[in-house]
Amino acid sequence: MTDPSSLSRRRLLQAGGAFGLAAAAESLVAAPAHAETAERPTTVVTDLGPGLVQFSLMSGLLVGDTVYIGSRNLNPPSVIGFHLPSRKVVSTTTFDAGPEPSIQALAADPEGRYLYVGFLVKSDQGRPNLFRWDLRTPEKPAVAIGRTEDRDIRDLAVAPDGAVFAVGGAPGKAPVLWEYDPATGAVTDRGTPDPNATLARAVAATDTTVFFGAGSVLAGGGSASKASLFAFDRATHTFTSVVPKEMEKDPSLRELAVMDGQLVVGTSGGVDPAKFAVMDLDDLSSYTVVPTEGTTVKSFAADADHIYFASDTGMNAYSKADRTVSPLEFDGPDLGEIWGVDQVEGKLAVVSAYGFVAEIDLSAGTSVVTDLHDAGANAGAQAGMGIAAGGGYVYLGGNGAISRRSLRTGEVVNLRAPGEAKDAEVIEGRLYTGQYNAQGIWRYDPSRGAGPSQIARFPSAQNRPLDTSWDPESELLLVGVQSDTEGGGALWTYSPRTGKAASYVNPIDDVQLVRAVANRDGVAYLGGDNASKVGPRATVVALDPVTGEEKWRVDPKQDAGVAALAVQGRSLYALTTKGTLFVVDLRSRKVVHTADVSSVSKGFAAMVVNRGVVYGVSDTTLFRFHPRTFAVSTVVAGINGAWYSGPHVNAHGGRLYTLRDHNLVEVEDRPWR
Repeated sequence: MTDPSSLSRRRLLQAGGAFGLAAAAESLVAAPAHAETAERPTTVVTDLGPGLVQFSLMSGLLVGDTVYIGSRNLNPPSVIGFHLPSRKVVSTTTFDAGPEPSIQALAADPEGRYLYVGFLVKSDQGRPNLFRWDLRTPEKPAVAIGRTEDRDIRDLAVAPDGAVFAVGGAPGKAPVLWEYDPATGAVTDRGTPDPNATLARAVAATDTTVFFGAGSVLAGGGSASKASLFAFDRATHTFTSVVPKEMEKDPSLRELAVMDGQLVVGTSGGVDPAKFAVMDLDDLSSYTVVPTEGTTVKSFAADADHIYFASDTGMNAYSKADRTVSPLEFDGPDLGEIWGVDQVEGKLAVVSAYGFVAEIDLSAGTSVVTDLHDAGANAGAQAGMGIAAGGGYVYLGGNGAISRRSLRTGEVVNLRAPGEAKDAEVIEGRLYTGQYNAQGIWRYDPSRGAGPSQIARFPSAQNRPLDTSWDPESELLLVGVQSDTEGGGALWTYSPRTGKAASYVNPIDDVQLVRAVANRDGVAYLGGDNASKVGPRATVVALDPVTGEEKWRVDPKQDAGVAALAVQGRSLYALTTKGTLFVVDLRSRKVVHTADVSSVSKGFAAMVVNRGVVYGVSDTTLFRFHPRTFAVSTVVAGINGAWYSGPHVNAHGGRLYTLRDHNLVEVEDRPWR
C-alpha cells in the first residue's frame, strides 16, 4: 500500500531524481523544433505503488491430499501445494519461463511422483515450456525437461504408461499433438489433426489412444474450424475424427477426461450454450450429449453417482442414472472463474480465480473457504488490464479482480469481479467496465457497500471487449468488441440513465473487429483490426451510437490494423499496430497527415486527450502529439508498463494514469504553456 505522506517525496521532477531527469530530457529532445513556447516542458511523475496485488491462478490439480495450483499473470510464476487437511500452503516451486507467464496445464503421473507443468507466455523467447516437479522432494525446484514448438501449452495428460501429451498452440499456426517420453527426454511432434484449428485446449490419454480437442477460441471466423475431437492411435500414429455431431457447431472443445471407461467431454459455447458429453471408450459412437446453461464446460470430477463440472454459471452435476445436468446448490460464495475441481471423501475441492479454495460438502451442502494468500501463497503484482480514474480513485483491472486505489489516502482495495476488466470508464463517480470473457458490462458504485455487478449482458459470441469511451452528447458508454470465435466484432452501447443496452454486430464488416472507439459531438468513431492474416483492416467508420446508422467511412490503405483512436478538435488521430499515425480531418473526411511513429509505438497502444493534447502509450513509451503539427515527442521513455493484453492510459483532473513496470503512475505533463 502507498504511504500517502510519502507521495510528495516520491514526485520525480525535471530538476530532481534520475528518472525525472531522463523523462524530461527525452521530452525536450523529442519536442518539435517549432514548438510554440520558450519554456521547457515540465513533466512530473508520481509513483503510486504496485497496481493489483494478489495470488492469481489458472490451474488446480489434486495429487494425494494436496491441491497443486499454478499461478497466472505473475512474475516469477509458481506452483503451490495447498494441503487440504491442514488448509495450508506446504510447498512452492518457482520458474524462469519468460514474460508474464501463466500455468494453465498441470498433470501428474499415475503414481503421483511427478507433477508436469506446462506454460503459456505473452511472447515466445525460445525457453523451455515443459517442466517436472518431483513431489517426493518438494523442497527441490521443478526442472525444465523440454520444449514444444508451440508457444503455449494449454493442457497436459499422462497416459497409464507414463507418456506425457501436450496441446496448445501459437498465433497463426495450427496446434500440434506433442509427446514427451520420460525414458529418453525426447519431445516429439505427433501431427496436426486439424489444420484449420486456431487453438487446442484439451487432451486425454489411455494406453492405446490419445484424444485431442481443438477449435477456434482465438482468431475464429472465416475458414477456422469449430469444435474438433480426434482419436490418435498410439500404435499406428493415425488420427480419426470422433466429435459428436451435436457438438460440431460449438466453437471449441474445452475439456477432456478419461473416467471409468468413458471419455468425458466439454465444449465452449458460442451462439448456443456449451455442451457436456459422455462417450463410451469401447464404442465412441455410443454417447450422451447434454446442453448446459453456460458458455463453457470444464474441470471434471466424479463420484459413484455424478460427474461434476464447472461453467461460468458455477458448479454443475451430471446424474449418471438420469443423464441430466443440474446446478450444484451449496451454502457459500460466488466461485467466479473455476480452474480446478477434484472430489475427495464426499467433498469437492474447487479452485477459484478469486484466489481461494472452496471445500464443498456434497451431502450437507455447506462449504469452507480458504484464502490462499492467508494460507501462505505469495501474492504478487499482476500485469494490468484496463485502467480508469475518477471520483477520487484510480482503478486497475486484472484476472478475477479490480484494484481500487484512493488518490487521497493511498488505500488499496481489491474488488472481486469475474474474468478480466479489459477497459473501463468512471462516469459520475461510478466505474463501468467491459468484462472478458463474454461478461458484458459491469458497474461498481464506491458509495455503496456492494461489489461490482453485471448490468448488461450480450450474446456470448461477443466475448472480448477491447476499448471503452464515454459519449457525453448521447449519454452512452461505448464499448468496442472482438468476437474470438466468429470473427468480426461489435459496438456495445449502454445508458447509465435508462439502463438500456444495445449491440451493433459487425459495424465495420464481417471480418474486422472493433479495436478502438472514440467520440465527438454525438458521433462514434470505430477503428478496425483483423485477427486473421488476410483481409481488410484499419477501416475507420463513423456512426450514430443511438441508432447504429453508419454516417461515413474511410479506408486509409494501411497494412496493419488500428490500435487506438482519439479525437481532438477537428482531427481524428489513429495509430496502427505497426506504428503509423494517420489523421483524418472530420470535416473533409480525408486523411490529412501520415507519419511513422514506430520509434515510440509499435504493437497495441492506447490514446487519450488531456488538456487539449492527444497522449499515447505503447509497451515502451508514454508520448504526445503536437496539436497543430502532429509531431510526436516522448513524455516518459522506458515506461515499459506490465500490461497483460495491450497498454492503457486514462486521464482525470489534468493528469494521466498508466503503468510503469507493475506500478501505477500519475503523470502531470505541461508541454506547451
